[in-house]
Amino acid sequence: MFFLQVDEEISLKLLEKRDAQLLFQLTEHSRDHLRNWLGWVDYSRTLKDTKTFIKLANQKYVDSTDLVTMVWYRGIPAGSLALYDIKWNNYSANIGYWLGKDFEGKGIMTRSCGAMVDYSFGTLGLNRLELKAALANKRSRSVAERLGFKQEGELRQAEWLHDHFVDVALYGMLAEDWAFPKT
Repeated sequence: MFFLQVDEEISLKLLEKRDAQLLFQLTEHSRDHLRNWLGWVDYSRTLKDTKTFIKLANQKYVDSTDLVTMVWYRGIPAGSLALYDIKWNNYSANIGYWLGKDFEGKGIMTRSCGAMVDYSFGTLGLNRLELKAALANKRSRSVAERLGFKQEGELRQAEWLHDHFVDVALYGMLAEDWAFPKT
């Protein structure tokens, strides 16, 4: 089972079936806030939906294509951070994240992502990480920029968000650009 201690306040733990209720409650509490940026929120409405998501995420972990974690802050679930679409033949993956509305502005995701980048390049031996964020999502983009991800382009109308398309900033980072350890 995956577990990564980020610092004295934060840890990342592989999502487990027993986390379903906590993840669902966190999503429910922040639903309106998360809906501004994340299309999946409308498709995850029940505890059963959350359990199904965790089951799929765990299968992808077994298949070595995704690593979906719960972000724990001072012992409380704060959000999720994932490596997904891991392509071992290209030594690359995508990184995605979200925080509950009560946990923003504390540096939680910057520290968590820094630890995941260290793990990705140092332990997994990946060479490239990609991160996508809606152009208008300044908080998410700031996390990428603070960590040294380079904006490599803009993808026009790349994501459907409830009733409209949004443009997305594409960020990339190479292992050679990352100074170990940053976290």
